[in-house]
Amino acid sequence: MILKKIFERKPEPEQRLYEVIVASARQPRFYEAMAVPDTVDGRFDMITLHLFLVLRRLKQAGEEPFRQALVDVFFRDMDRSLREMGVGDLSVGKKVRKMAEVFYGRLLAYDEALTECPDALIAALARNIYAGINADAAPKLAEWVLAAQESLLLQSPADITSAQVTFSA
Repeated sequence: MILKKIFERKPEPEQRLYEVIVASARQPRFYEAMAVPDTVDGRFDMITLHLFLVLRRLKQAGEEPFRQALVDVFFRDMDRSLREMGVGDLSVGKKVRKMAEVFYGRLLAYDEALTECPDALIAALARNIYAGINADAAPKLAEWVLAAQESLLLQSPADITSAQVTFSA
């Protein structure tokens, strides 16, 4: 037991934060009350949305190296997840590249939408998360996004980077 404590590595801060992001993205309320599709794509989209909110807040705080480390953790997890789902080694790279395109496209769409107006955010969520199915739930998710953004603004960058983060009340 003592040796285990000596040799056990504590996860890096960006890994701990990523785990909090994933746990929040998996909350049943998104899939039940907000009608996010409970599929691989739906879960990817919710992780992306949560990650976007954190990355946006950390950008405002000038935390560029930490932001990059967090994105690196995300893509390592996507690679690992694909392998666990049985995707062959030769296909993983192509699939991760496609995920990267989708991820960065979502980040841009959400960032632009948040600088415009609530209707733009609703449209971006309806297009990206709901893909036209249950899109009438997009306003409720947009309301959550705005509340989460406000909540993150009230939290210090130090708290966020140490994984002491909450997305909304």
